[in-house]
Amino acid sequence: MALAATRSEPAALKAATDAVAANIRKYNSVEEWGMPGSRIAGATAKVLFASVVAGRNPATFGGLDMRAETLDLVAGPDAGDDVGRVRDKLTGSPDSGNAFGQSLAVLGLARSGGVPQSAVDFLIKQQCPSGGFRLFPGQLGSTGPVCQDTPTTVLDPDSTGMAVQALLSAAAENGSTGAAAAAKKGADWLKSRQRADGSFGGSGPTAASNTNSTGLAGQALRAVGYSAEADKAAAWVAKHQITADNAGAATKDVGTIAYNEEALTSAQAEGIPDFQRDQWRRATPQALLVLAGVPLGDLGKAPTEPTGTATSTTVPTGSHTPAPTGSATHTESASPSASTSPTTSLSQTASASISASSSASATNTNQAGTGGSISGAGGTANGGGSSLARTGAQVGGLVLLAVGLVGTGFAVRAGARRKNGRHT
Repeated sequence: MALAATRSEPAALKAATDAVAANIRKYNSVEEWGMPGSRIAGATAKVLFASVVAGRNPATFGGLDMRAETLDLVAGPDAGDDVGRVRDKLTGSPDSGNAFGQSLAVLGLARSGGVPQSAVDFLIKQQCPSGGFRLFPGQLGSTGPVCQDTPTTVLDPDSTGMAVQALLSAAAENGSTGAAAAAKKGADWLKSRQRADGSFGGSGPTAASNTNSTGLAGQALRAVGYSAEADKAAAWVAKHQITADNAGAATKDVGTIAYNEEALTSAQAEGIPDFQRDQWRRATPQALLVLAGVPLGDLGKAPTEPTGTATSTTVPTGSHTPAPTGSATHTESASPSASTSPTTSLSQTASASISASSSASATNTNQAGTGGSISGAGGTANGGGSSLARTGAQVGGLVLLAVGLVGTGFAVRAGARRKNGRHT
């Protein structure tokens, strides 16, 4: 997404997209762990959106139809309060779907032919009257099907930034009912949360000012037209970038962006140690979004293409025919064990879609997987005491799933993969 936003490294964008396409099943399912047909909602939605912004055909991406797979996870009329929710397809595991994954699904579907109004409506229900969005449906102080402001309600700036941009895209591409008004209300709430220096914090453990939250919130403000506020956020992020002039001991890492002031100061004094690099790999792409100034709804479009001009034909809500689970086949190359931003080992897969990131050691109930919160991720970052934001899939369900798999002979493999992954 960051590469698509900058439009400056087409070769790198192609290489990254090819790698994603080759490893989709290792990321959006736990089929390798003995659960055929399993799907993780946030990860599936993120892959769909990635294919769109990279200019690939989502119907054949990696040999799979990611649009059909995402639509197949949208809960139907018999789902009660969950109608329209993008849900996991996992047995014996709590659903990890949250506002982050829902937003990615709305974005990907809106940009690839049409998003069901029910999916847009479910996202809007996660917005409290004050304007902010909760990360988890029915959790963290607001337990009803519709978000309500209470003294204990946790509203998440990162999830709000995602939702604002998803709703703007739904309004522009599909004319979705209520989307534009909800987006404006969410942006107004973000405006009220911006700090005097231009920064934003997330929620829970990531409430302190950080570049992850500032990048996403600032991008949302720019998408709505609040340019002065977006510029102020971008200026704060730019102050946390390693440059040739301020690098100090981090001269080999010029260009990267620190998660917060503490991480920047530490890197300038001692360089970036290997055990901390994952934090920088996660923070930089998300922080970069506000510097690029391209809203999520416009990623991958030609620079001169007006916002909201869809190049695909909008299809009637619910007109798709979901592809049978597991019907697509494709050749996968070996999946690297590298750590994830959206991630890729069960905890990654589990973390299913966390773009900004999450630290394996982090323990944050506010983090969901994309089910998690981009900013919702907290925990102590790898070293330096910095909090690492995460975004993507909720880990709780996958942890339970892993426990079950241990009893069926997958323990060794699960342990090996969990070592390499984490995790929205």
